[in-house]
Amino acid sequence: MNTCYNCVDRHVAEGNGDRVAVIFDSPVLNVVEKYTYSRLHQDVTKFSLVLKQQGLAKGDRAVIYMPNSYEAIVAMLSCARLGAIHSVVFGGFSAIELATRIKDCKAKVVISTSGGLNGSRVVEYKPLLDAAITLCLPEHEVSKTVIWQRSALVTSSMVEGRDVDWMEAVNSIPDNMVSPCEPVDATDPLYVLYTSGTTGKPKGVVRDNGGHAVALKYAMRSIFDMKPGEVFFAASDVGWVVGHSFSVYGPLLQGCSTVIYEGKPIGTPDELNIWRTIERHRAKVFYTAPTAIRAIKRFDKSGANIHKFDLTSLQAVYLVGEHADADTIHYLEHGLNKPVIDNWWQTETGWPICSNAAGIEGYLPIKYGSCYKPIAGYNLQILDNQGQQLERGVMGNIVIKLPLPPGTLPTLYKNDERYIESYLTKFPGFYDTGDAGFVDEDGYVFVMSRTDDVINVSGHRLSTGAMEEVLSDHPDVAEAAVVGVKDSLKGQIPLGLVVLQMNPSKSEDIILRELVDLIREKIGPVADFKKAVVVPRLPKTRSGKVLRATMRQIANNEKKSVPPTIEDMSALDEVETIINLHKNDVILN
Repeated sequence: MNTCYNCVDRHVAEGNGDRVAVIFDSPVLNVVEKYTYSRLHQDVTKFSLVLKQQGLAKGDRAVIYMPNSYEAIVAMLSCARLGAIHSVVFGGFSAIELATRIKDCKAKVVISTSGGLNGSRVVEYKPLLDAAITLCLPEHEVSKTVIWQRSALVTSSMVEGRDVDWMEAVNSIPDNMVSPCEPVDATDPLYVLYTSGTTGKPKGVVRDNGGHAVALKYAMRSIFDMKPGEVFFAASDVGWVVGHSFSVYGPLLQGCSTVIYEGKPIGTPDELNIWRTIERHRAKVFYTAPTAIRAIKRFDKSGANIHKFDLTSLQAVYLVGEHADADTIHYLEHGLNKPVIDNWWQTETGWPICSNAAGIEGYLPIKYGSCYKPIAGYNLQILDNQGQQLERGVMGNIVIKLPLPPGTLPTLYKNDERYIESYLTKFPGFYDTGDAGFVDEDGYVFVMSRTDDVINVSGHRLSTGAMEEVLSDHPDVAEAAVVGVKDSLKGQIPLGLVVLQMNPSKSEDIILRELVDLIREKIGPVADFKKAVVVPRLPKTRSGKVLRATMRQIANNEKKSVPPTIEDMSALDEVETIINLHKNDVILN
């Protein structure tokens, strides 16, 4: 079987070339630009010829180091058109991390830009890229780079003979030149996406062509109930798997219009701009991380500002990336009066493992704390540490019985052994998700925490995720994290870290006492929860994941592993100081 990513060609051939494919919305630049399928087809055709002129061919690897932009999509699709394998690296990554990824996939070409905009801050990409290319030597030499010169930041550091100006190269291509899609096998790699490991060599998750296309088109229709011509807004960077799957490939396969957003939940320019963007573009589905909603909620505690906007186009909000606590879901439900759906998946799977399949059955009844039921193709089971299946309602290891469905990773890039060791060895015949949780009597899945975050208190295995949900239910708490502190008598003792709302209704001392009482009431005395502390913010990755493992290492005087994807190192420094002040109190109390 041969396949290729010619979805853009197909939509144009079917007479839908005038339909909007990409809406680029940058509140940082105060720019909104719309690109039709015909325009996208033209731009991808020309840019793929530019890449071909630089020597990129079927099976070669290209690293894309760019911000959230229309041009990033053109770069991804142009690689796919040639049958080349792209690897998108989040814009602004350090030179060391970029070099690691360039070397691992032995990229022939790097596609980048002069700079990006992180909120109001300009980030120069070209010096980072130059440094990364130098760091790759002598192991690997990048033959060519193609640089998109952004009008907001033009670089003069072009290296003669290596660096190619994007627009100059595109403008040199005659309009009548043709760049047909290169046929590839369904099992050939489309892209490699590196997970952000905290130490050692990052894992290059491989996505194949055929299974990926099948899974994402199915997901757009069956999970999100999206139809051609409708607007899908995934507030994710294209450097993350959500951006790959549901900002780029999924919507375009389905013939939808995708919103590419260059901004943050707050501060670009304010906490209202997400709702303003949904209203402006008449989005049907909004896909985001719970942490983004929590950031907005700190400034608009009641959700009153949501009602200022015409959101009648919006059918549902889907949450991804972090566990969606009930308080966050309640907040959105109250403000929007729309379904708010948690769903769960991983970089490795490429599309949801569990969700509410609105396009098949309509909306299932909500159960707060659950990511609903497994999607067709995923045989999800709960096993104990010995590999025995557990009864309904009992927490254990979440695994997926082999074979995995289409769209999931077939391997790690040029590292089959590590793939087997990481995912298939602990529970033979199953894919180990690394998450812990349970399935209730109605078949709803509850993902409680990473298996590393299940703590053992006096012989009782307890989920830190369950405690976090209780803490987040307090009306004065914006966000919460719980880590286990080692104790010679009880094994581990939980320590709560909470971020308060902007204007709490009570003093910190009263709130903290109430939090201890809440855990005792909702989880029970068995949790031995005696200490919560206030922190100004939780350290997170750029995709919104809280650095629980790093905070746990700090609490236990272990070597601290900081992922390269950390958003703000100063946030971790603040929390480290506070943990070190209070961790002994947890054990002594």
